[in-house]
Amino acid sequence: MSLLNNYSVRDLGNLDLLARQVVEGFIIGLHKSPFHGFSVEFAEHRIYNPGESTKNIDWKVYGRTGKLFTKRYEEETNLRCQIVIDSSSSMYFPENPDKKGPGLNKLQFSSLAAASLMHLLQKQRDAFGLSLFDNEVRQHSRCKSSTTHYRLMLTYLDQLINNPVRNKTTSAAQALHQIAESIHKRSMVIIFSDMFEQTEDTEHLFSALQHLKHNKHEVVLFHVVDQSKEIDFEFENRPYIFIDMESGEKVRLQSNQVKDHYVEQMTKFTEELRFKCLQYKIDFVKADINKGFKQILQAYLVKRSKMR
Repeated sequence: MSLLNNYSVRDLGNLDLLARQVVEGFIIGLHKSPFHGFSVEFAEHRIYNPGESTKNIDWKVYGRTGKLFTKRYEEETNLRCQIVIDSSSSMYFPENPDKKGPGLNKLQFSSLAAASLMHLLQKQRDAFGLSLFDNEVRQHSRCKSSTTHYRLMLTYLDQLINNPVRNKTTSAAQALHQIAESIHKRSMVIIFSDMFEQTEDTEHLFSALQHLKHNKHEVVLFHVVDQSKEIDFEFENRPYIFIDMESGEKVRLQSNQVKDHYVEQMTKFTEELRFKCLQYKIDFVKADINKGFKQILQAYLVKRSKMR
């Protein structure tokens, strides 16, 4: 069962608790990993590499697992991770105004995923910051690793979740350019966005992604979508009124009248985005909000291991 199925909108009152549950549940599910058997203690260890000094080997862990790990100390980690969340109105899809239905919208999913990554980063003694943007950067914090900083970041996420605003447009390109210049070089940058711009000129968007790489950042783009509705357009064949959540524009149509064209255009856009990320050496990860948080934490751990 997906971790997502365990949460609904009304459960998001304690992000810290939920983030811990997501991370611990994920770790328990790691059957083939250097972290197996460590629970949340894994962040204090790393695999022993032959030829290193043996003075920091954790022999108790070796006794339990038969594997050699060394204790990792604070001075050994200096990762700075900037977590960037698109907070434009399109991220409130799917809407759940009565807060009684199951599941999370894209913004709630991204916020809980971000909180889980922050919990993981803090356990690893790595520094993290948070940037929120819609048509401009609304919140931008420097990277720190303290508990006080972690709780402040959760407060920002909680405010974001609980204050939805209609008709907030997106200017991801402008925001990413600004963020690229304002964070410490050679940082890890993790972006949560549907990348839906209010312009057909995608070159500005790709230029902003390239700017991040030009400044020597390691970038992971989580393309946050509701796959069934936003990409595959799986609606019943009946009339609907579709509303643009950023502009408020409404259009009434029969879903099957536009499905083939819509799917073709969305597939083209997604593949172009994926290709550009590959070209710029940016990790592109499709983050379907219906698939839970394993896809997020696993991609982060793979990226983190490559940066050691």
